Amino acid sequence: MLLRHTTTEIKERKALTVNPAKTCQPIGAMYASLGIHGCLPHSHGSQGCYAYHRSALTRHYKEPVLAATSAFTEGASVFGGQANLLQAIDNMFTVYNPDVIAVHTTCLSETIGDDIPQIVNKARAEGKVPEGKYVIHTNTPSYVGSHVDGFANMTRSMVDYFSESTGHKEKTINLIPGYVEPCDMEEIRRIAGELGIRTIMFPDTSKVLNGPMTGKYRMYPEGGVTTDALKKTGDSMGTVAMGALASGPAARALDAKCKVPCEIIDLPIGLHATDMLIDTLRQVAGVNVPESLTFERGQMVDIISDMHQYFYGKRVGLVGDPDQVLALTKFLVSLDMCPAYIITGTPAGKKYEKALREVTKDVPGEVKIKVPGDMLLFHQWIKQEPVDLLIGNTYVKYIARDEDIPFIRHGFPILDRVGHSYFPTVGYRGGMRLLEKILDALLDRKDRDSTDIEFELVM
Repeated sequence: MLLRHTTTEIKERKALTVNPAKTCQPIGAMYASLGIHGCLPHSHGSQGCYAYHRSALTRHYKEPVLAATSAFTEGASVFGGQANLLQAIDNMFTVYNPDVIAVHTTCLSETIGDDIPQIVNKARAEGKVPEGKYVIHTNTPSYVGSHVDGFANMTRSMVDYFSESTGHKEKTINLIPGYVEPCDMEEIRRIAGELGIRTIMFPDTSKVLNGPMTGKYRMYPEGGVTTDALKKTGDSMGTVAMGALASGPAARALDAKCKVPCEIIDLPIGLHATDMLIDTLRQVAGVNVPESLTFERGQMVDIISDMHQYFYGKRVGLVGDPDQVLALTKFLVSLDMCPAYIITGTPAGKKYEKALREVTKDVPGEVKIKVPGDMLLFHQWIKQEPVDLLIGNTYVKYIARDEDIPFIRHGFPILDRVGHSYFPTVGYRGGMRLLEKILDALLDRKDRDSTDIEFELVM
């Protein structure tokens, strides 16, 4: 009963967040950086920030996360971190030999006002950046936005620093997968492969944060988009960006810089969103949908048809990143479930909130939405009227335990389970996995609550 003091009385709060449904920008920037092959992320700030960012990613992915820090002390905090970053760039290329150093800022360096491009230019002029190596950067003040914004900013920086247009269009499509798991990126690439499309995915953390144990240590894992591939994104015939908040800025930047037209769609979570991904790829590339994908779609429709009675009318509480929450809400509504309480900690804007309200306008009963909101408010709503299922990151488990509600872990971070890095929830296969998880949670509860007379072998 860790949250037993949560009250049902709700008071309007503007300057206080309790149990935030988000984390800070640098974590998202660091995650995106790891999606470049041979990249060493660099946190320009204090060691405390850097340690937190690394541990957050390590605990979620259960993999060691490489990064470096400018290691601000009192002097750098007052006079700026130029000397620290110059020394760090020299040390990193000399000792660790990365292809790319991806610098992101923290609250401290943002408040000081360090000019990262000027410092990097100085490092290059002083010969600290070897030929053929790169230093890119993005600004990620933690007191603004969330990890989703950090991911979006670093992904857009990949376009700003690398994308080039030679004037000759290639038959490739850029895929910007959004803030999803490495296995989700792998699944999106597989679907494009089934369609026979050549793609460049960026960032791409598959085989970086879900790689195998081989017995051999590789400082820079096999996966990640290469710098050569990033340069070629400017010659692609189109871009498909998944998730407006996490991927939209990079797609629009690429369109503006290299005239690569973009389609920005929802994350392909659920039947209709996956249909949209495949149809968009089909139209952009001018290909036909193969029987293999039609077969997978049919399997998913079959599960929904067979088990619809268990989904129908179930009230759900949702917490998570805005792109994830929007796609999940659409999926739940399509199953005739009732997303009753929806919260995202990321300040996603009024347009986003309007989209959520449009999706849920026909859901029976009142649908409460807060953008941005926190988990204290979410818990208070549940105390006033319970739901049948909770979906969110690991921090939601405290509410699930206190209120005795079935709970599915989804999103970032998941600190107390494994599998999220290896088994996708996007595409038809991922949708089938989500259906299984929802059914398991609901039917386990039904089994538990049944009397001896009601307890059935076949549900």
